[in-house]
Amino acid sequence: MKILVTGAAGFIGAALSLHLLERGDDVIGVDNLNDYYDVNLKLARLARLTPFKNFKFIRLNIADCEGMAQLFEAEKVDCVVNLAAQAGVRYSITNPHVYAESNLIGFLNILEGCRNQHIDHLIYASSSSVYGANTKLPFSTNDNVDNPVSLYAATKKANELMAHSYSHLYNFSTTGLRFFTVYGEWGRPDMSPFIFARQIMADKPIDLFNYGNHRRDFTYIDDIVEGVMCVIDKPPTTKYRIYNIGNSQPEQLLTFVETLEKHLGKAAVKNLLPMQAGDVQDTYADIRDLERDFGFSPKTQLNDGIEKFVAWYTAFYEVKN
Repeated sequence: MKILVTGAAGFIGAALSLHLLERGDDVIGVDNLNDYYDVNLKLARLARLTPFKNFKFIRLNIADCEGMAQLFEAEKVDCVVNLAAQAGVRYSITNPHVYAESNLIGFLNILEGCRNQHIDHLIYASSSSVYGANTKLPFSTNDNVDNPVSLYAATKKANELMAHSYSHLYNFSTTGLRFFTVYGEWGRPDMSPFIFARQIMADKPIDLFNYGNHRRDFTYIDDIVEGVMCVIDKPPTTKYRIYNIGNSQPEQLLTFVETLEKHLGKAAVKNLLPMQAGDVQDTYADIRDLERDFGFSPKTQLNDGIEKFVAWYTAFYEVKN
């Protein structure tokens, strides 16, 4: 297939693109390479993709209406995987406008491109954050998600509603994937594995909000990619779908830190703090729908995933234990 992957220099986008390229698909990768975090990491991810002759990279902001329309017109892709978004719960509290630009206007441009070019299937990133203040566990796609506790979560819920309206009006299929705490090699520096590893190795304290009592459904990047590939490869039987994609095995944040300490070979200095605005207590994915429809089953245990992350992190940044 010829597949458009937006956010191709991002954590999940680059990993997915690599798998698609390795099996022979043509990938059109789009990314604006913004400076939300270290651009050099994004360029290093891209450097793994550019040797493939079946990869084409276009630097473009998905919020650029004219640019996106021209891209869709020129490339004639078979499928779209939209992973471009302004991420981060805490950043949305201090920089709200960038979320409207990328996650709302940008997503609208993706939907318009699919409509105008008669794309059969749009797959897009939603988030476990949409569950907000929900307390019933595990989180199910049948649950009400009308209580977001961050602007980031609200934009992701908006994406699901926008996709529903376009599927209904213009008769193409949309599949939303609610990702649960993705981690692993080539990950994002604004997420806890990176932050904790950097601070621990520098003998600096790490901030553990809610006194480290959060539980997160940490999901290894290879399991996420496998799930997305399953959705790409099996033609949708309905026009609008939402799935959770997670490990379905939540771990306490303190357990995560202890495992990271073990593989780094250093103890963390822990700064225990109260709950932070925009955070939720627990995340836990009910993935039975994804298992039923695609045979998806995450394979990577937390210990193994963190071991692989630490090996990559120490090599990439030449950190000496």
